[in-house]
Amino acid sequence: MSAPTAAPPAGAVGAPAPRTVMSVTTIAMLTAAAIVTSLRGLPLMADEELTMFAYIGFATLLFLVPAALVSAELGGAFADRKGGVYAWVGEAFGPRWGFLAVWLQWIQNVVWYPTALGFAAAAAAFAVHKPGAADNNVYVGLFCIGAYWLATLVALRGNAFLAKVTKYGFILGTILPGILLLALFGYWIISGHPIGWSHTHDAAVTTTSHGHPSPRWFPHVAGLGTLSFLAGILLLFSGVEVQAVHATDMNDARRGFPKAIFLAAGICFAVFTLGALAVAGILPYNKITLQSGVFDAFNAPLDALGISWAGPLIAALICYGALGGALAWLSGPSRALLVTAEDGALPPFLQRTNARGAQRNILLVQGGIVTAISAVYLVMKDVSSAFFLISALVVDLYIIMYMLMFAAAIRLRRTRPDLPRQFRIPGGTPGIWIVAGTGFLAVAFALVLAFVPPSQLPIGNPTSYVATVAGGTIVFIGLPLLIYHLRRTSWRAVQAIPPPGREDSSRT
Repeated sequence: MSAPTAAPPAGAVGAPAPRTVMSVTTIAMLTAAAIVTSLRGLPLMADEELTMFAYIGFATLLFLVPAALVSAELGGAFADRKGGVYAWVGEAFGPRWGFLAVWLQWIQNVVWYPTALGFAAAAAAFAVHKPGAADNNVYVGLFCIGAYWLATLVALRGNAFLAKVTKYGFILGTILPGILLLALFGYWIISGHPIGWSHTHDAAVTTTSHGHPSPRWFPHVAGLGTLSFLAGILLLFSGVEVQAVHATDMNDARRGFPKAIFLAAGICFAVFTLGALAVAGILPYNKITLQSGVFDAFNAPLDALGISWAGPLIAALICYGALGGALAWLSGPSRALLVTAEDGALPPFLQRTNARGAQRNILLVQGGIVTAISAVYLVMKDVSSAFFLISALVVDLYIIMYMLMFAAAIRLRRTRPDLPRQFRIPGGTPGIWIVAGTGFLAVAFALVLAFVPPSQLPIGNPTSYVATVAGGTIVFIGLPLLIYHLRRTSWRAVQAIPPPGREDSSRT
């Protein structure tokens, strides 16, 4: 079977549509919005206190920038094909591995939903004056399951409602609360309240010199378990590949796209760093929880100001932003998976669409998987530990996809030098090896860390933790390889495929 290709875009009859030229600023904002979907990651970084700068720097320079540049080159080279990483990896290593790559991109997103919806559950609890529910594992699990199936029912009726819900989610549910959090942190400092990282004595985030403790700036490495949060932080910077296709919409992509990427990286660095710094500065180290840390950081200064009534309102905005970020990704990745049906990689059952063009059976199977994974909350009493365990599994799956993508970029420079790359990573062969190789090594290191139980959380039996993450990874990698092995010629596009113009593949 040949490498995956795609049919011409729907509506291609007649004169082509006018080309839309996008500026450096526009590309940068699109990329930043695709990465920063909510404030849920701030406590994860804040838990590292001032060593967060080392973690965020690692994620930005060694992962985000290489991933963006590689995606720009491959996105431009395959701008005439659907499927994204399916086409990129398939051209480099064959359709089997292209199918695996797009499957991993889809399934990691499915596994990601319980963490995003778990954060939304916490926000909803604070919005209705029931903050204790944020740490109730049964409530969080049931909220995730109920919210996801409700969203699935909406998605089956088409994407119009989802687009309306998510349109302002990034601004109202992420940027606005982020600005408010920074303002409250400024008040916290000016009014003389104790700064969280200045009153910590934990050796993981402080060092003692001449009998006086001071914050660490670099991680205290006492084993891989102390670095496990790096894998979760890396996940927060993922998703840049979905915007790389826009490199071809710039007048001078060779010069403009790198500028846009570095600007986007700067925006993401600022949002994550300043937000996490505010959480770490307001809350004592031992009071930061992954599920409710953001809301606790808001409530402390609001209570001091005597306007605690504003807390639930802010929580409602954050809940809207979190739900919007999750809903925006509800149908996009599953539509990308549906593209593989054109090569007969999916059985007829998973190719079926409803009268509105929604990928009905993929969405239903997706909902079943989300339900099963959300059940982890029901059996683990510590919500933060369940949150991190699910995140570790997501990291594993997405990292393997990125490893395939980085490797594909290197291989295609050698096997397909004729590809008309509208954007090319500078430096020739050494340049692609340095950029893609750096990204590959960074995610490979994070992959190892994802299997290491974090020393910062009570995860219970370490063997069970490793077995759960490893078992989930094996299942979710083995299943697509089995499906592809059992594929049949008769599977090729037996049902109508939604027009590509209706695809939505951004977490904005």
